[in-house]
Amino acid sequence: AGGSESHRTKGLLFKSICHKSRDIYKKKTNIKEDGKDSSFCTAHAALPIDNLAVKLNYELQSVAEDPRLIIKMAKNSPLVVQDDPELETIPDDQSFLQALAESVFKVRILPGNTGYVRFDRFVDAMLLQKMEVQMVRNVWEPIKGTDNLIIDLRFNTGGPSDSLSILLSYLHDVSSKLQLFTIYDRVQNTTTDYHTLPDILGPSYGSTRGVYVLTSYHTISAGEEFAYLIQSLHRGTIVGEITSGNLLHSKSFNVKNTDIVITLPVMNFIDNNDECWLGGGVVPDAIVLADEAEEQALEVIQFHQEIRSLVEEVGELLGMHYALPEIAVNVKKTLHTKWTDGFYRPVIDYESLASQLTADLQEISADHRLHVFYCDVEPESMLEVPKIPTADEASYIINTLFKADVLVGNIGYLRFDMMADIAVVKAIGSQLVQVWNKLVNTYALIIDLRYNIGAYSSALPLLCTYLFDPEPLTHLYTIFDHATNTTTRVMTLPEVLGQRYGPTKEIYILTSHMTGSAAEAFTRTMKDLKRATVIGEPTVGGSLSSGTYQIGNSILYASIPNQVVLSADNGQVWGVSGVEPHVVAQGTDALKVAKNIIAAKN
Repeated sequence: AGGSESHRTKGLLFKSICHKSRDIYKKKTNIKEDGKDSSFCTAHAALPIDNLAVKLNYELQSVAEDPRLIIKMAKNSPLVVQDDPELETIPDDQSFLQALAESVFKVRILPGNTGYVRFDRFVDAMLLQKMEVQMVRNVWEPIKGTDNLIIDLRFNTGGPSDSLSILLSYLHDVSSKLQLFTIYDRVQNTTTDYHTLPDILGPSYGSTRGVYVLTSYHTISAGEEFAYLIQSLHRGTIVGEITSGNLLHSKSFNVKNTDIVITLPVMNFIDNNDECWLGGGVVPDAIVLADEAEEQALEVIQFHQEIRSLVEEVGELLGMHYALPEIAVNVKKTLHTKWTDGFYRPVIDYESLASQLTADLQEISADHRLHVFYCDVEPESMLEVPKIPTADEASYIINTLFKADVLVGNIGYLRFDMMADIAVVKAIGSQLVQVWNKLVNTYALIIDLRYNIGAYSSALPLLCTYLFDPEPLTHLYTIFDHATNTTTRVMTLPEVLGQRYGPTKEIYILTSHMTGSAAEAFTRTMKDLKRATVIGEPTVGGSLSSGTYQIGNSILYASIPNQVVLSADNGQVWGVSGVEPHVVAQGTDALKVAKNIIAAKN
């Protein structure tokens, strides 16, 4: 900001506010256009001044959309923190500066070799430079050997922003220059960039050890800016309460002859990502009561000791099991880089780690099937041998999973909401044939997979076999299994129980956004082989087969697709996106659309 366009925008803003204010006065006081009785005093008398301030503030916010612009009564105006004393009043006496440093900074070593620093005020950069020798002696030397550092800002009332770069320089490697933030001052019409300093007196804490900033509702101004920058620079973890949201980048002015105060931002605080911070409280990574923040920070430090090994273990699992090994190499490398660059510092527990890993895996690989979840008990594996049902259980499965009907016009309708394992299908084969016999002589067949989330894919060849001729066998698809490094051509079966539907009668498959896994594989196969018309919504885009693998000895598990499927039609690898229907329709309307298409053909 600061250019002519910015000034023009501000002018239009306040012109709009003036017009709105004029309309408010006219409505409340019946002011006439000829100007009679149009003095501010008349409006003031007709509209209580408190209500006017509230209304003006509302209109200002609705136009500006900037929370820093505030109109209040003087008694409700924002707290103004007193400026620091003039530097000339601060003597250069070393004993005095030592006493000042001891009073400003409180330092101790906590259990687990964790350093602790508390300071309740940011001072001017020139003053901080005056006492830098004492600061090094009192702060950086005592904590230089610690493994992690807690910086307590729960009672920090802010101060000048120019000292931020000095403090942040101690938390980065001095070998590289890093842009920290930029301040645009409208009054002076100046833009100032702040970077880490190339030379500091004391030992650098570096960029790899953990930094944990404690905040409270009372953390204000430069204290908030420090916490905000720790987050935006990925340098540390914020623990505590949301900060006050009162940046001291504004000036307050009295509206003449009233008790109304308007607060205007006169400076923009721009972070290292070129984002202008409009204020509002800094939201901690771990939100707890201020009194509990130190204890919570120590718990987060303990958890963070596991993160690196868990992130690396995810990369190793991908290398061993992921169906696309060339992508696995890139994902593993990128995960390590993100950890090194501090992107996992906001993670505070297993739940947030699982969420972050899932987001990173899917973003890097562009494969939404990859995901990480946490579970207190070992999850059931889809690779376990399924239980063979008894006769009573078989009847229950048939009645629960399958719905078969013959619609008007001799149209078969078959709905099933789960793909069973081949061993289970064979065990209930005789009952399934009875269901199938209702449909085998129909004119056309609608297969409803809108609510089928998939499961086992081992029965897909048997299901497909009923829809093709016995000779020659039909190539359905090819599977490459990364775990076993084997390639398998999946074909229709030479023999089945009961009568085949054959290759000529029309098949319509209904899909929705729920259709996934093995149900999706069946749909894609039938579409590839041009054996069915697909109607409905794009499918989930799931995997034919995914393995579930424990991440180290933790309660985290990774679901990793371990198979690549190649189309029998063109030999291309099936994509990770869902199957696009031939006829796109809302899932709820798919059956009606299918009936209309069949009726039109007749």
